[in-house]
Amino acid sequence: MERGQIVKSLAGRDAGEWFAVVSAGEDFALLANGRERPLERPKKKRRKHLALTAGALDEEALRSNRSLRAALSCFCEHCDEGGK
Repeated sequence: MERGQIVKSLAGRDAGEWFAVVSAGEDFALLANGRERPLERPKKKRRKHLALTAGALDEEALRSNRSLRAALSCFCEHCDEGGK
C-alpha cells in the first residue's frame, strides 16, 4: 500500500466510501477523502478493513482537500460506470 493509492472501506460506519492513502504502516493506514476526513485529520484504519484498487493519485491531488475531493469523485464516477 502506497501513498496516494485509492481504497474502499469495507467495515465500520464509513463502509463503502472511497479514500486515498495518506500514509501506511504495517497494520494500519491513514486515510483521507477531503470531506469528512480532511488531510489535516486523516482516519486511522486497519488494512484488513480496506479493499485495494489499482487506482492511485499523484502528489498534486494530495496537495489540498479540494483537489483530493475532485480526484476521488472522478475515480468514483468511473467505477459507477462499470470500470470496477
